[in-house]
Amino acid sequence: MENRKKIIIDTDCGSDDAMAIAMALNDPNYEVVLITTVSGNVPMEQATVNTLTTIEYAGTYEPPVYKGSDTMLLRNLIYAYETHGQDGLGDQGFVPRRLKPAGKHAVEKMLETLRESEDGEIDIIALGPLTNLALAIRLDYEAMKKAGRLVIMGTGGLGSGNVSPVAEFNIWQDAEAAKIVTESGLENIIYVGWDACLGDCVLNEQEIEEIRSSGELGKFAIDCNKNLMELNRQRFGYNCLDMADPSAMAAALYPECIEHCEKYYCEVDVTNGPSYGGVLVDRDRLFDKEPNAYICSKLNAKKYKEYIYKTLRVK
Repeated sequence: MENRKKIIIDTDCGSDDAMAIAMALNDPNYEVVLITTVSGNVPMEQATVNTLTTIEYAGTYEPPVYKGSDTMLLRNLIYAYETHGQDGLGDQGFVPRRLKPAGKHAVEKMLETLRESEDGEIDIIALGPLTNLALAIRLDYEAMKKAGRLVIMGTGGLGSGNVSPVAEFNIWQDAEAAKIVTESGLENIIYVGWDACLGDCVLNEQEIEEIRSSGELGKFAIDCNKNLMELNRQRFGYNCLDMADPSAMAAALYPECIEHCEKYYCEVDVTNGPSYGGVLVDRDRLFDKEPNAYICSKLNAKKYKEYIYKTLRVK
């Protein structure tokens, strides 16, 4: 693993996180040095169990998993059971057979690892609410500055939200944390928006079956998304999967699949109103403020799906 790019994954491991983590663990160009967990789709403890389960199913190497924040900074959690199931993995009975979480707190371990790294040596990929990252920034900003890219599945991109007309789930769960991260001054914040996994990037029924029938890993990756598939069948009338976290993982690890990504001035709404959790993206530079975050809003569907197939070992 000496020549692999190092990454830390921060996750609220629900079913689409599981697919994304499996993809990362099967990319020979990257080394996942550790995984940190946070509440979001499910409680942090369940997210930790799901992460350990995913590592076992990925069938490659086994990075340590550290438990992080179990509450948001200021607000109460609303879990996404309707999307991911009560256990976050489609209520299929998936559990780890061997692996256990490591001892330290996730934020402590993340900062310790970054302090010991070279500048830019480690990228961070965040798949859930940004509570752990906000705490890390407040505790040791200099250590967080040593990270390379900070790639986040979050925001509606240049489109609309999925929990309100303007808010995407990960940002909406802990908008105060997202505000801290967005306004931190870190140079390479990249939000992969909800819109990046839509349109031609949605997995259709044939693609879903090809992945599922490819082997144990593909079957796990699809079966744990059972609730999302049922939700989509009700919404769209057919089986399909809009995979937010895999789209963010693909953008992070295979940037050749990115079609549109620009840096804008962004501001997170933390007011007590209907736009809470929305991210204002100043597309037309009306505020005359320095851009602070990249927004990746579109992927090349062909390249993106090829990357999914490759990293889930679909022949």
